[in-house]
Amino acid sequence: MLSLKTLLFFGGLGAPEILIIALIVLLLFGGKKIPEMMRGLGKGVKSFKDGMKEGEEEVKSEK
Repeated sequence: MLSLKTLLFFGGLGAPEILIIALIVLLLFGGKKIPEMMRGLGKGVKSFKDGMKEGEEEVKSEK
């Protein structure tokens, strides 16, 4: 049985659909560009989390 989180993340896609999407992404961007994109995405997520922590600290310091 799939969890709700899995259904929301993949939208009910099965393994063949995910494989087809991965192959299309590989064809569009190439094998060398994908790691660069993922690195940039990781930096963006880290920056967002750092910003959220700073916002929480500001709220706590105002109280």
